[in-house]
Amino acid sequence: MSHDHAHAPPKDLGPAFRLAVGLNVGYVIVEATAGFMTGSLALLADAAHNLTDVAGLLIAWGAAVLAKRVGTQAHTWGLGRATIMAAMFNAIAIIVGVGAVIWEASRRFGTPVDVPGGTILWVALIGIAVNTGSALLFMRSQKDDLNAKGAFLHMAADAAVSVAVVLAAIGIILTGKTWIDPAVAIVVSLLIALTAAGLFRAALHLSLDGVPEGIDRQAVASWLGERPGVSNVHDLHIWAISTTRTALAAHVVWIGPDADVFIDQVTDELEHEFGISHVTLQVETTPCERAGACLAT
Repeated sequence: MSHDHAHAPPKDLGPAFRLAVGLNVGYVIVEATAGFMTGSLALLADAAHNLTDVAGLLIAWGAAVLAKRVGTQAHTWGLGRATIMAAMFNAIAIIVGVGAVIWEASRRFGTPVDVPGGTILWVALIGIAVNTGSALLFMRSQKDDLNAKGAFLHMAADAAVSVAVVLAAIGIILTGKTWIDPAVAIVVSLLIALTAAGLFRAALHLSLDGVPEGIDRQAVASWLGERPGVSNVHDLHIWAISTTRTALAAHVVWIGPDADVFIDQVTDELEHEFGISHVTLQVETTPCERAGACLAT
């Protein structure tokens, strides 16, 4: 019996990614240029934040493309792991950049620089429009696509940060206090650092074959153990093939009549219930020697 499974291809998000990346790259250029011309660290910090989201979009886009490629003789799993490596490198680069912005902002408290609040206000308002529009591109898909959900959340968060820059500009216009600009730059940079740290932890976790976020290993083990014909489950492993694909391997002690039918059904059900797309089950007919410990190992 064949155990090949034909799954519906994921929705093509290429057009949404292209438009979102194009909009955000254009805005990063405009915002960074305005930041350098006006000396506004708040604008530069927000441009850096937008750049992190461009990187996030590219990672998500790359994952969607790589997930469609089949394995080769040299790379039997394909090249999905490249997205995990890219996420880690991006996180490191972002943290280094954040450190530079915070260092310069700290110096500005001692030697304040006049910045045009009006320019900052208009540029940041454009940012709100760009990021809100980008988030809307993924709003419908993010309900059932974790990759699209990540892009949606990045854009929505970026729009919120742009709101903080708008508030800084209004504060400068109303009070004339230029220290508000570096203060906001530090706050925004710290938010970026938190995002980058989370990205780094997640990428490191996946690179060490950690169970992907959102999948409860014990729940999967219990679910498998409750299937009719299964007496025990052991040596259960769940890991990420890429940022969008998850694999599972396990030994099951089988006492039912037809193991082929069981494997065929469970493979489809694991993808439907837990989003695990590649399943390898070793069926055993001899009871597990570790008895009750089998399910938990």
